[in-house]
Amino acid sequence: MRNQSTLQKSKSRSGLLLVESRPAVDRKRATAQPAAAADYYSRMEEYAQKIRRTGDVDDIIVVLEEALRETRALHSADEVAAAREQLINAEQRIEHLKCELELVNQLVREDQLTGALNRRGLYDALAREAARAERKTAPLCVALIDLDDFKRLNDSFGHQAGDCVLVHLVSVVRNFIRSNDLIGRYGGEEFMLLLPDSRIGEAVEVIERLQRGLAGKPIAWGANSLAVTFSAGVAERRAGEKAHSLIERADSAMYEAKRLGKNRALIAQ
Repeated sequence: MRNQSTLQKSKSRSGLLLVESRPAVDRKRATAQPAAAADYYSRMEEYAQKIRRTGDVDDIIVVLEEALRETRALHSADEVAAAREQLINAEQRIEHLKCELELVNQLVREDQLTGALNRRGLYDALAREAARAERKTAPLCVALIDLDDFKRLNDSFGHQAGDCVLVHLVSVVRNFIRSNDLIGRYGGEEFMLLLPDSRIGEAVEVIERLQRGLAGKPIAWGANSLAVTFSAGVAERRAGEKAHSLIERADSAMYEAKRLGKNRALIAQ
């Protein structure tokens, strides 16, 4: 609800006007304007109509980028030199709205506690990486990891300690993965790693390094030292495989790892 409200405020503040509305007296003057300027105003109105018809932030950002490119292109046109100041103002308004919407776009895909991607962000990223892997015939691995005995930790030390463990996990993970790898909170104490351009053996090595890294960094909580371990299932995407199938295979392997004694990683079948 907060993110939708933010989007509505952004759209409301801008009024969805990509260029200033002109009074009737200006319309007479517009007939004498060069064709390039007249076409520009027509195109901006088309973009505004597109924005009014959609509630999808990604689509709005694409429209704004198109409008921004056209506005910047007119800066170099001699025939619109008289309208240069108005074009600069329009460009600034478009850029400002685009920045606001990009921030909203980031917020709706981010887990507020850990700063990792949330489930929506994960699904979007997985769809993007799977399409890339299919297009380039490149490997892609997914790992589902679940913190061991997390409920018992919450019951023994409280939810604040549990939250601290979740934040700690994401922090450690980010120290062990590459810049193009992604970590997201899949739900509760369960996380997903997206590992583009990684074969299954490489992905398992990453998970095992993470497990060793966590083992070497217990959390000090009052007089206690909280050891953090997790169980993981790792799957490599098959050619043409749908996202839900890839996730299900990783999920099955993760639950099997838990059944076999936890604190281990298994390769999905």
